[in-house]
Amino acid sequence: MSRIGKKPIGIPDKVEVKIADGVVTVKGTKGTLTSKLNDNVVASVEGKQVIVKPKNETTEAKSQWGTARTQVNNMVVGVSTGFVKSLEFNGVGYKAAVSGST
Repeated sequence: MSRIGKKPIGIPDKVEVKIADGVVTVKGTKGTLTSKLNDNVVASVEGKQVIVKPKNETTEAKSQWGTARTQVNNMVVGVSTGFVKSLEFNGVGYKAAVSGST
């Protein structure tokens, strides 16, 4: 069983998820993303959550389960908040200063 695949994907406000014929379309404030799911997994929208499940109990279906769930989650995050990279300094000897916009 996939620990990642078991987790449902929460759909934030202003994000719309449509699933038709194995194609997931996610539309949000930052744009629209579309991806075709692997044939071994099935996704469904239940309320404000997306549930991804394997079609059968084969090893290949189970291995694609977590991957498909992560791809759909990345699409939801991408159209809602976008890409964010934060930098954290730890230790002695690192010095950083903000000067204007740089």
